[in-house]
Amino acid sequence: MSQLSVDTAHHVITDIQAYHADKKDNQYLQDIVNRLKPRLHHSGLLWQNCVADTGYSSGENYAFLEQVNLQSFIPPHGTYKGGPKGFIYNDQEDHYVCPQGKSIPFKKVFKDYRTQTLKKEYRGSSKLCNGCPIASQCLGKSAKEKKFSVTYYREEYERNNARVHSKQGRFMKRKRQSTVEPVFGTLTQFMGLRKINTIGIQQANKVMHLAAMAYNLKKYLKFTQKLAKSKAKALGFVFFEITALTKGIGSYIPPFKKQYSTLIF
Repeated sequence: MSQLSVDTAHHVITDIQAYHADKKDNQYLQDIVNRLKPRLHHSGLLWQNCVADTGYSSGENYAFLEQVNLQSFIPPHGTYKGGPKGFIYNDQEDHYVCPQGKSIPFKKVFKDYRTQTLKKEYRGSSKLCNGCPIASQCLGKSAKEKKFSVTYYREEYERNNARVHSKQGRFMKRKRQSTVEPVFGTLTQFMGLRKINTIGIQQANKVMHLAAMAYNLKKYLKFTQKLAKSKAKALGFVFFEITALTKGIGSYIPPFKKQYSTLIF
């Protein structure tokens, strides 16, 4: 399984790595960031935004990206729920208010044995739910009290979701679709990554790295050609400026184009 990251400014591959396919994408995100961030910093590049698809979503990843000062734009997976339907969360006192106005308090933090993720348990007493007009709908047939669990990283989820649904988040979604997908298509169609005929993860990594190097080299050559043309234009512009100044016409400096410090997975 290949994990690929691309910058949005020039579609340059910033990282590529082969991983075993027995894990989910979100289990590799932190390893990618830990490997990539120091490399970019060493090169004097500032990384601000991390854009990825839903496969990289997890509360642990959202919290991790906040710790390393990266803004995540990763849509949450379909199983995420901020709490039971109709319940309102009180973030000041850390409890939920049910549709009947009763408070369901926080009880404990535990690790889900199935997913190995941290969760918070909220539980109301049987006395609290006794006589409730919607108890049969809310509790079911056998339960005597309301009990449910919510991800430990609810706040991180909500902050990420706010960014995803913002104007910038919608822009980032379009940016991801037009950035990483074409690069991946080029690697598979023209750079020999449609099928890797090697044995072992190390050999697969060699193939991926060589393909990425060839891709980036082509990008570099195109960039230097454009740079040479732009330098020629710049010399002409300087000559015009000198001529204009000697004739008293004045000077005009065009605005710089904004660059986005964003990497997409």
